[in-house]
Amino acid sequence: MATRPQRPPVDVVVPFAGSPAALAELAASLEGLALAPADTVTIVDNRPPGAPAVSTGRIAALRAPERQSSYFARNRGAAAGKNPWLLFLDADVEPPADLVESYFAATAAERTAVLAGGVADERVTKDDGSVAARYAMLRRSMSQEHTLLTGPWGYAQTANCAVRRVAFDAVGGFCDNVRSGGDADLCFRLKNAGWEIEAREHAVAMHRSRRTLRTLVRQRARHGSGAAWLARRHPGSFPRARWLGLAKWTVMSLAGASIARARGRKDDAVIAAVEPLLKWAFELGRLFPNEVRPR
Repeated sequence: MATRPQRPPVDVVVPFAGSPAALAELAASLEGLALAPADTVTIVDNRPPGAPAVSTGRIAALRAPERQSSYFARNRGAAAGKNPWLLFLDADVEPPADLVESYFAATAAERTAVLAGGVADERVTKDDGSVAARYAMLRRSMSQEHTLLTGPWGYAQTANCAVRRVAFDAVGGFCDNVRSGGDADLCFRLKNAGWEIEAREHAVAMHRSRRTLRTLVRQRARHGSGAAWLARRHPGSFPRARWLGLAKWTVMSLAGASIARARGRKDDAVIAAVEPLLKWAFELGRLFPNEVRPR
């Protein structure tokens, strides 16, 4: 019987910028990861200077207050480790205990720089009351399929992905002065340097959805700002929508929402009503700067 190859040691890096209570909750969640002796887990505290200290128990915490960018925090966390693979997680995902093992159930190809883990949107019931969370679940909005399967511009979201350290270091890590789009930029630069991306759908983490439309719209606007930055940095990657066409589609979608609701198709109505709002937020978000100044 063939023996399973020993997996490489991993440095898990999680940027954080929320409340003290959320930081303590994140640390408790990460303690559930099944780790090998050489693995490390680091929360990079990206809150502004003067934020109150919070105990993170057995999980290492590293301060990075100089620039409020998750990519700045990820670079800081990566630099603190030395293992051959980096596993980046967002603070709003819940990793299963066997996540690290799942990533390396199969050996990565020699030229693979990025392993794109699965991201599952939080399951909510029809009685949950959160239209934003219901929409995210119905659309599988955080699925890596939305970003991986886009031809030459495919990329892995840092909500849940592993990166080979030698490749990460070779291209200079993340561009760390931006709010959004740093994951796509890293993948584009890695692919230009001859590296590849592999999907690891079975290495799944659950994403906690935004609970209000306001926070969901703000998220999409930030993504739009990142898309405009990426389009300038990587021409052709994120072309903007034609506003006249978007306006016509919006009218049709809202009309469809009214019809679906009248016929009792509530989920169809949620998608048709929320989608135009998010598309407009994304496109209008392009008008706002993506760069983050140091403090």
